[in-house]
Amino acid sequence: MTPRRARSWGRKGCTPVVRVRGRGSGRVSMAGLTCYKRGKRSRMFYSVREYRGREGEPKGIGWRDLRDLLVRTHMQLGGPIVLVWDNLRMHLVEPMREFIADHAHWLSVFQLPSYPPDLNLQEGF
Repeated sequence: MTPRRARSWGRKGCTPVVRVRGRGSGRVSMAGLTCYKRGKRSRMFYSVREYRGREGEPKGIGWRDLRDLLVRTHMQLGGPIVLVWDNLRMHLVEPMREFIADHAHWLSVFQLPSYPPDLNLQEGF
């Protein structure tokens, strides 16, 4: 969305052209949890990662970041967590599955099906 050229002040009759880089400044990734409890206000916990293109810098949120977010959320809530997840690749990696199995006493995960045609009302007609 940044223009390739920008105009600036210059001498009369000579319009200077200032070159502007068209490259963006990076990307921002976010993972979040919304927590609901009957009779209480809803809460949101989130983790943000900014990517600027530096060498060795992770491009997005990985399974370790998600694990840390779950642990911080559990510590702040002080109770069990029930997750409803889609089939994002990060949710299905082996280290994440091991973490879920090791913490099954406070962490329950329900995986949504990848494609439920019986729940799609448009396909019934």
